[in-house]
Amino acid sequence: MRDANGLRWAPREVTVERRADGSILLSNPVPLGPVERHIPAYLRRWAAERPDQIWVAQRRGPDRTWQHVTYGEAQRIVDALTQALLDLGGPTRGPLLVLSGNSIEHALITLAGMQARIPVAPVSPAYSLMSRDHAKLRRLFGVVQPGFVFVQDAPPFAAALDALPLEGMVLLHVERPPEGQPSHAFADLARRPVTEAVARSIAVIMPETPARILFTSGSTGTPKGAVNTHGMTCANITASAQMRPQSTLAAPPAILSWLPWNHTMGSSSTLLRFLAEGGSVHIDDGRPVPGQFEETLRNLREIPVTYYSNVPAGYAMLTTALEREEALARRFFSRLEMMAYGGSTLANDLYERLQALAIRYSGRPVFFMTAWGATELGPNVTSVWWHTRRSGIIGLPLPGVEVKLLPSGTKYELRVRGHGVMPGYWSEPELTAKSFDEEGFYITGDAGVFVDPDNPSEGLEFAGRLLEDFKLSTGTFVHTGPLRVAALTAVSPILQDAIVTGHDRDFVGLLGWINLHACRALVSEPEATTETLVRHPAIIARIRDGLRAHGRAAGGSSARIGRILLMSEPPSIDGGELTDKGYINQRATRERRAALVERLHAAEPDDDVILIEA
Repeated sequence: MRDANGLRWAPREVTVERRADGSILLSNPVPLGPVERHIPAYLRRWAAERPDQIWVAQRRGPDRTWQHVTYGEAQRIVDALTQALLDLGGPTRGPLLVLSGNSIEHALITLAGMQARIPVAPVSPAYSLMSRDHAKLRRLFGVVQPGFVFVQDAPPFAAALDALPLEGMVLLHVERPPEGQPSHAFADLARRPVTEAVARSIAVIMPETPARILFTSGSTGTPKGAVNTHGMTCANITASAQMRPQSTLAAPPAILSWLPWNHTMGSSSTLLRFLAEGGSVHIDDGRPVPGQFEETLRNLREIPVTYYSNVPAGYAMLTTALEREEALARRFFSRLEMMAYGGSTLANDLYERLQALAIRYSGRPVFFMTAWGATELGPNVTSVWWHTRRSGIIGLPLPGVEVKLLPSGTKYELRVRGHGVMPGYWSEPELTAKSFDEEGFYITGDAGVFVDPDNPSEGLEFAGRLLEDFKLSTGTFVHTGPLRVAALTAVSPILQDAIVTGHDRDFVGLLGWINLHACRALVSEPEATTETLVRHPAIIARIRDGLRAHGRAAGGSSARIGRILLMSEPPSIDGGELTDKGYINQRATRERRAALVERLHAAEPDDDVILIEA
């Protein structure tokens, strides 16, 4: 069916199997559609059909102008790079480790590695650029055992390269080469004459051939290298496209995205999905943190996107900017068809404010495409392909997968089996064995509940990560995920994010980060610093009033906030607090900021601790 906006919607159906042990199996009755055999097929299709269309664009040079590569250009360069990689040893040498972040060349070398049947392993640039001991990088290097190492510009990565055992490695660079080490220039490799070896390599790519080694963000422990095959990625792209509302626009899809390609949300759900759909990806060098989001806003003033995705922290900043800048809002909503969020649940207040903006500037609500999954799952398992009135709903299973729900207190543990599930972790068979149950379901560690237990077709709601929940001293369970979202909603838009505390304590506390722009607007002080704002009486009063009202409505002690302490130090990637996708690691932050937790829960708290009286 089609709606008034011209979107075609898939039916909302689910198959439910209830077992005697209390577990439930959910699946989609729609069969999985035709699946491409491998990822390079998408590039070759659009190079033939749309050779002059932009595939990837990025600001470059001192004047920061947009440079791009078209589908036709990309195919020629990728084939030449593929030939070069085969000449340098090909798949027998080992995987291709990518140290640097998103770039046009990163996209091209990724496709070349896939065509050469070399698994591509992008790792977080933070492990190279923000670490002193490079411990995580050295561990991941040992897991991957690469044959090739790619870096955009070598000098900033000099310390990281010195920390790695690079003897016998083939180094590749785009801009400046590393000092004292032989390295192949990208520009030279991109001019390599192409032989029949490239076509022969592509011809033997099978669905089970590893395409990438994607490392998990580490939000629940040490990063693990999930093998993403060509088949599981293509199946996930097909399943997502089958259920996603289909546009009637003739123009190709366009996105502006900062999401890192070393993470599945940025690579699988953005770069490769838009490749499959023949869309254009504009790389955003901005980030959803103070001082860097201005670059994102600059880009959004120029690029009219059809699709936009961000983490909740990014949406908090974007919503504030759209509310205060009419020209930006008109540009942003001029071609927008869909929005999506990931990393954690979007506060309902932000959802409602964004919908109000969409109606004001486009005359209709915008469709929010939400999904749930993991790096190990290709990445999406469930999705919402219908209009919802609030955030937090993760939908129903996509075609080709089964979701098993195991009772766990008041919610269900979620496990997955099907086409989009990884074969295992790279070179870690013992870890792989522990990650699957006796029926072959991948154990996600995530939890969910039914939106309506009497009507499963209403979908599932995300209920947090099981490892992040804890008990108060009374033995009462605190469900961190839902409580965090409720607290942020209660004081929106003042807080950007928060850590829930209270393990074995008498009450629940919060460590909070303020939304700098919203707080400045509230106190009418556009230049106020974070250090000033966290102690500003108006900010404290707004937080206290919001959390007090939330507590009165919440009921039990596990849902009431007793105290909050505002922090001026931003979350640290190197400290394991902030993942590349913008998700706050609750456990790691509580451990790293143990002294603040003690201050928050002290018998006699200091003046910076905000008390939330009942």
